[in-house]
Amino acid sequence: MSELITAQFVGAILALGLGAIGSSIGCGIAGMTSHGVMAKTDENHGIFLGLSAMPASQTIYGFVLMILLQNSTVLPQQAFGIGLCAGLAFMTSAIYQGKACSSAILGVSKNPGISGKVFMAPGIVESFALFALVGGIVLIQG
Repeated sequence: MSELITAQFVGAILALGLGAIGSSIGCGIAGMTSHGVMAKTDENHGIFLGLSAMPASQTIYGFVLMILLQNSTVLPQQAFGIGLCAGLAFMTSAIYQGKACSSAILGVSKNPGISGKVFMAPGIVESFALFALVGGIVLIQG
């Protein structure tokens, strides 16, 4: 029985851990681009920093799902599967969002007039993490 209980906790921590890994990679990618660009320009630093922080949200989604899985009544194997699959979605989304943010930072550095538009692609990438979160919640509730 203890193996089954462990599977539930492992699933819960995978949701957070994989999301945090992806967020750190995504924020690192965007942050490195941001620092390089800020060294060459004196404007739009706030936009660059905001874009650099965008991939951090997947850690929040992982944290929410971790709490829900830990307190859920689903079978431990189901909790493990939900945590693993959602965690992988969070991680992948955060990494690619970091890449999208990196290119957005470069775009704004060349043409500051597009600063409002560059949030679209990273926002679309973010939506896949939200779909995974909502899917995980639906599976927990079902």
